[in-house]
Amino acid sequence: MDDTMKEVEILLVEDNPTDAELAIRALKKNNFANKLVWVKDGAEALDFIFATGAYAQRSMANAPKVILLDLRLPKVDGMEVLRRVKDDARTKTIPVVVLTSSKEDRDVAESYQFGVNSYISKPVEFNEFARTVAELGLYWLLVNSPPLTAR
Repeated sequence: MDDTMKEVEILLVEDNPTDAELAIRALKKNNFANKLVWVKDGAEALDFIFATGAYAQRSMANAPKVILLDLRLPKVDGMEVLRRVKDDARTKTIPVVVLTSSKEDRDVAESYQFGVNSYISKPVEFNEFARTVAELGLYWLLVNSPPLTAR
């Protein structure tokens, strides 16, 4: 197993390659991307989180410190990924930040009903998007104190 699978800080769940690249670039610029894994759909996200499928060799004990989750995903949508993460005792304490283009009230309300930790609409402008992602990394990786039982 490679080192990126041993210690993961950020799981980026994003199907749009441009948005993913912008997020990764912003996190790298602020030294938060060394232990980042990018998955491109909801099914792959669930496999990674629950150590199944292509990620069966990964240990669930190595949970990401934060999941950045888009809602509009192929195969399994982001809302279902969020619901499954927050419904499982092994993963419910992992912070999940929805980072999506949706500003629909229904999506915001449903995300919080399922237990999202934060809901952020993606800024359209590149510099604002980069700043938002960098601030997310700073807060969730350096400022936030997760429960010890989460790791």
